[in-house]
Amino acid sequence: MQNRIIALDADGVLLDYNLGYAAAWKRAFGIYPKEVDPNAYWAQDRWDVEQLDGDRLEHFRASFDETFWESLYALPGAIQACKDLKSAGYLLVCVTALTGRFVAARKRNLQQLGFPIETVIATGKYAEGKSPKAVALNLLSPAVFVDDYLPYMAGVRPGIHRALITRDPNGSPNAGAALQSVASKHNNLREFSDWWLSTATV
Repeated sequence: MQNRIIALDADGVLLDYNLGYAAAWKRAFGIYPKEVDPNAYWAQDRWDVEQLDGDRLEHFRASFDETFWESLYALPGAIQACKDLKSAGYLLVCVTALTGRFVAARKRNLQQLGFPIETVIATGKYAEGKSPKAVALNLLSPAVFVDDYLPYMAGVRPGIHRALITRDPNGSPNAGAALQSVASKHNNLREFSDWWLSTATV
């Protein structure tokens, strides 16, 4: 039986985390930050925001609550890309580095936006020496794993096609020798979907 599972990261692949970051900043401090680098990979570099510590940092972190994780916007073309993959017979699974307590919020967010995704797997962010997603992915054994963060490809077994989304190049961690482990690179999920559906043999 052919493998018809595609595992998708959320932030930076399906959802616009960087835009959500600015909204969280406004929730915390009452001011929507000015955009200084629209091509920045990291949200802190995209927006004109101060480096936080102490009580202000804790106050800001509190904004990343269930409301935040259930209200992110879809990235352009991502919903249609998923619908095209679904129509072609693929089962889409979101594999996210969120903690488990926010998995329901993430699932609500995806479904309210219209993503045809029924399953969300939350792995947490930390795993010594390898991607925190590696164990879940190797058990799931999808045909493809799509992520926008190269370090999360580490430890994913070679039989899984690793597709890297190379968004927002300024300050990107998607560089170096580890790129050799990537099977394909794409600017966004829609580009991946179009390419995969035109070339895939599984």
